[in-house]
This record gives sequence, structure tokens and C-alpha cells, in this order.
Amino acid sequence: MTIAVDWLAQRAALSPHKAAVHDTITGRSLTYAEWNAEANQTAHFLVGLGVQKGDRVCVLASNSLAYLDIWFACGKLGAILQNLNWRLAPREQEILIQNAAPRVLVYSAEFAAAVAELRPRLAVPTYVTLGDPAQPGDTPFAARDGCPTTPPDAPDLTLDDPWVICYTGGTTGVPKGAILTHGNITWNSINTVMSWGLAPDDVAILNAPLFHTGGLNVFTAPLVHIGGTSILCQTFNPDQVFDLIQHERVTLLFGVPTMFILLQQHPRWPEADFSRLKLVISGGAPCPLPVFERFWARGIDFKTGYGLTEAGPNTFWLPAEDVRRKPGAVGFPLFHIQVKLVDKAGQTVTAADTPGELLIRGPHVTPGYWNNPQATAQAIDVDGWLHTGDLAQRDAEGYYTVVGRVKDMIISGGENIYPAEVESVLHGHPAVVEAALIGVPDAHWGEVGRAIVVAKPGEAVTEAELRDHCRARLAGYKVPKSIVFVTDLPKTGANKVDKQALTARYG
Repeated sequence: MTIAVDWLAQRAALSPHKAAVHDTITGRSLTYAEWNAEANQTAHFLVGLGVQKGDRVCVLASNSLAYLDIWFACGKLGAILQNLNWRLAPREQEILIQNAAPRVLVYSAEFAAAVAELRPRLAVPTYVTLGDPAQPGDTPFAARDGCPTTPPDAPDLTLDDPWVICYTGGTTGVPKGAILTHGNITWNSINTVMSWGLAPDDVAILNAPLFHTGGLNVFTAPLVHIGGTSILCQTFNPDQVFDLIQHERVTLLFGVPTMFILLQQHPRWPEADFSRLKLVISGGAPCPLPVFERFWARGIDFKTGYGLTEAGPNTFWLPAEDVRRKPGAVGFPLFHIQVKLVDKAGQTVTAADTPGELLIRGPHVTPGYWNNPQATAQAIDVDGWLHTGDLAQRDAEGYYTVVGRVKDMIISGGENIYPAEVESVLHGHPAVVEAALIGVPDAHWGEVGRAIVVAKPGEAVTEAELRDHCRARLAGYKVPKSIVFVTDLPKTGANKVDKQALTARYG
């Protein structure tokens, strides 16, 4: 039995005066000793509300230092953070809350109306507001400030104890709650620190939503582990990112492709100084090659990563010397991770450059989904392999590249079309801001590609022009048979393009 530790207490003991968090929302900066003291207060506050080991603490809120405090306070108590996606519809949130049956529901002011709508249909004993109470009887989080800063009494915890219920993207129905244990978060951090080379002097911008594994685990938990610094932002704002890169000692930058596209379209892009950044990594969705090339032209080893809520999320690493030689590759599995590819029959794919479903195994993989044994059995086989639903291929040198989702692959006249490849070519056209490819029925070919494109404001581009652009760079069957121009693409809560919504609207 391996005992789980109190992360902030351990880090505060080792480096009490090291900068832990700079909160851009309030302007506060905390050392690890100060942050640990506040998280202790939060833990006492939760105990006063009746929270014990195993109880769920639901949070429906935007990014804040209080949110981070609650996460680590849950870790101290053995309670379980249920971090709700605030972009979900109230009905979806209702289903998830009822499924987890939290002891406490914490909400920020901007979601008071949503909570008021949900409240009559829920059986939550206690509501906590991060702002003014929306209803008499709600407990203000500010009451936490009167609690002691001493460590709370806590039960023994093992690495198998749950710490977070973190939800999947939910593009195929109601999101599933992946259980992230103390061990899952610990091993993801170990893999990241060891394989990505994080150090105590690293500083990361934390603007990914804290309801998403990217906000919790790409850099935030690993930086606590190694003693680095997070710059907390309420949301992603391109101007703020440029300000922080210019004025703060930022070394690590994570985002999804949409965020990097917005940065590159911003007027400040040409003058931005990226020289202090040692790692700029995209994840969450395939990233178009032109986005890589614009960073490379600035001397930045921009690379793509791969992960998913159920595994880490950090899973691969591409060495710096291979970034330009292997464009789009995610590289090799991290230190304590196994991966393999299988075909439709479940047989291991051994041939180079042959796509197969990516399977992952290791101590960072979730033990399953909360209150959903059927989904757990479908995702994790008896040998412990997580079936990701993602297609990847391995080249002759052993480098892995993720080519798309199994369900997104288009089969046209017996030929496989991987949307990420076509989308990357479309992004290479100077008039294209964003592009997505979906499959639509076709009487002759069975299925063909339809591109949904956002053009730059003021740019005149035609369907014929974009098809010619693709035809010069792709096999004929991969060229979209139709193109629809729109003003924007729908996004999921993690700011990824919502293919399900696009298919429902344009398929």
C-alpha cells in the first residue's frame, strides 16, 4: 500500500518561500507556505460543512485561486473534487450532479442563475458561493478566512483513493466522469517532470479552464511537484498572454490549436518576444502544420502533444532535435507509459506508417468512470489497456503520430480520409482562419468530405479556389466535395472544434 501525500504541505516544507501562484485576477502572489496555509483554511472550512473522506465537492465556477484551494484542500481530506464544465447545458449539469451526489456545491457569481434553476431538482445539502449569496442559507466562501491555518486532521490516503472526477469532452452524449486518483495525478506529474524536463524555475500561464484536465494536470500539478510557478488567469485572452510573455518570466505555454491560431492572428504576434519560452506545446486536437511553421519561423520549437482525460493527460514527448524533422509527430511515450496500436480485429499493428487505434497502459490511467461500470468495461480491457478511440501510426524510427479520431475518419469509396490532414492543408491558405472537415452521405461514394471554413474578415475566397488549393496538395479523393463558409466554428468546453455540432448542422 502506497500512501498519498499532502502535496502543498510537502512542497511548503521543501521550498516555503518559493513563488507558487501569481493570481492575475486579484493581483495577489503567494509563496508555497502562504498557499498551503490558505488551503489548510479551506480544508477546515469544508470539514465544518460536513465534508469527510470520499465526499464529493462540486465546483461550478470560473478559474480562481479559491478553485485551486478547494482542489488541494480535497486532496488533504481525501474528499473528491467534481469540477463541472460550466459550458454544459443545465440539464447536462443536473445529470452529472445527481450522479455524483456531492456533499457541497460551490459556485461563482456568474453561475448563480444556473444554480438557482438547478436547485429545486437537486438534493445537495450545502451550497457555497464564491461571491454574494444568491439565496438565503448559502454559505459565503469568505467564511473560510476565519478558519485555522494549521493542518487539518486527515485520514490515511493511498494512491488508489480518488481525488478528482474529471469529465470527458462529451461530444458523444453526456460527459463521462473519469476518476483521477491520487496515483493518477502523481504519476502524470512524475512522467511530465522526468520526460519533459520541468524545473523549479519554470513558470507557466494557467488559462485553461480548471474543469478540464489540461487546466489541472498539463502543468499545474507537475509544477507544484517540482516547485515551479503558475500564473493564474480567469480565461484565455490573447492580449493578456502577450503581456505575460513580455513582462513575466514565462517559460511554459500550453494551449489547444484554436488558442495558438488566435495568437498568430493578433496584431502583437509579429513583435512578440518568445525567446524565454523553453516549451510551447499544443494539445487537445490535431494542430494544422501552418501553425507549427509560423512558430518555427520565430525560432520556437513548437510541438504537438497528446493526451486525454482518462490518461494523464500527458502521454508523449518529441525531442527538440526532431521537432522540425518530424512535423506533427507526438514522439515517444513518457517514462512510465506503454502504448500500442491495434486494428479493427484487436490485433497489434506492427507495420510502419499503418494507422491503428491507440491503446495506453500505465499508472496514470484512470481506474474507470464514476458510477458507470459499463463505460469502464468498454474503455479499459482486462489487461489494463485504455482504448482511446484515437487513430495513430508509428513510423519506421518508432515515432508516433496521432492522425484523428476513429469516429471522425471518413471512408469514401473504400479510401480512408483523415480530417486532420485535410484541415491542415486548408489552414495553409492565407485567407483561411479556421477549418474543419466532416463526412456527409454520398450516393456514389458512400461518404465524402465537406469542409466548414471561416475566412479572414475582408478576404475574398471562393469554394473553387480552396478546392484547387487542396487539389494541388492532396490526393483527389481527399479534396472536399463541398465547402461551407461560416463566421465561426462551434467549440467544446475545452475550446476544441465541436465536430458533433458541425455534423448536426451541416452534415
